[in-house]
Amino acid sequence: MGIGEWVAPARLGRDFRWLLASSWTSNVGDGIALAAAPLLIASLTDSPILVASGAVMQFLPWLLFGLHAGAIADRVDRRMLIMGANVVRAVVLIALCAFLVTGVSSIWIVLAVAFVYGCAEVFVDTTSSTLLPMLVRKADLGIGNARLQAGYLVANQFGGPPLGALLFAVGSFWPFAVEAICVALAVVLISRIATTRPSAQGDERPRTAVHTDILEGVRWLWRNPPVRTLVIVILTFNITWAAPWGVLVLYATEHLGMGPVGYGALTTASAIGGLAATFAFGWLERRFTFATLMRICLSAEVAMHLAFALTTSGVVAFAIMMAFGAYAFVWGTISTTVRQRLVPHELQGRIASVNMVGVFGGLVIGQALGGVIAQLWGLTAPWWFAFVGAAITLVLVWRPITHIAAAKIDDGEDAAH
Repeated sequence: MGIGEWVAPARLGRDFRWLLASSWTSNVGDGIALAAAPLLIASLTDSPILVASGAVMQFLPWLLFGLHAGAIADRVDRRMLIMGANVVRAVVLIALCAFLVTGVSSIWIVLAVAFVYGCAEVFVDTTSSTLLPMLVRKADLGIGNARLQAGYLVANQFGGPPLGALLFAVGSFWPFAVEAICVALAVVLISRIATTRPSAQGDERPRTAVHTDILEGVRWLWRNPPVRTLVIVILTFNITWAAPWGVLVLYATEHLGMGPVGYGALTTASAIGGLAATFAFGWLERRFTFATLMRICLSAEVAMHLAFALTTSGVVAFAIMMAFGAYAFVWGTISTTVRQRLVPHELQGRIASVNMVGVFGGLVIGQALGGVIAQLWGLTAPWWFAFVGAAITLVLVWRPITHIAAAKIDDGEDAAH
């Protein structure tokens, strides 16, 4: 099997390859910004509150517009919506470069740019997650999601950040200029996909208010126990995961004594584990049921929190983080695949948006709790909180996981290639 066939098997079709190329290209740009944006903000202010505000700009648009993005994605040609939102992202980046080159940039301009960019990204990410079920068969969703996630790991987590830091050292505007080029190229690539309207009958349906569409999606989710439980599990585990992650830099540098370089290596270790899992996912999918894999992943999450709470060794922490990256990749791929298999095409946007609002809501709640817990009881306390919370959740969902993972695969319902 050639490398091209392994990356994008021919059975997934031509449109999948355009989607994959667009996603990987966009992830290069996002990875560049992952390092360059905090460096830019830190160069403009030494206020911890303003520096933290840069991160808030990533979450706030999801909480404000996430559900609306899902509803709109279910109304229009999804390919065109992604292209339009990416054009907005590219224009915003070009404007930022102009501010930086002319020397009129300020922390307030950068935060405003981050917010507008984040709003456009909500529409891109929500809508992008709905395309794969329209392009490949349900039986191929697992391998399709695995390849998209592999691009995220390689481009966003590995390649992008070092490139972003290097470009920033050359000149503050360079990383954002290169990111704008990546986003623009992603528009061109995804334009090659055939039209992606949610439903062939979409134009015949009476036009309803956006909030009505949102409520329709929420009601469908609430009445569908497997998808509802999956979203609740993701919300809960994001709260427990984010509690210690919010103070990970302090845990690594002060509790483990790893220093800044060690902290960077620790965060990179998860990407190494995730990459290793990309090569093993096809083998795992063929040999184990999704229910078994989901239980293993959630059990590993509980064990990881306990191990971090107990260890004082940086080497052990590095090994734990690699394992985390591996099972987190498997869990993310499976949970996305299960949701996509269970949700009708015309509701993919709304259900995906509810899921993402849960993800980011969990992150906000978890990080807030983690900071308070660490302040009151020490840097290992958030890990103990995460261990107990995740263990209780695992016990409660152990049996329902069977129903969550039992997504019916209808091979006769082929996507249009």
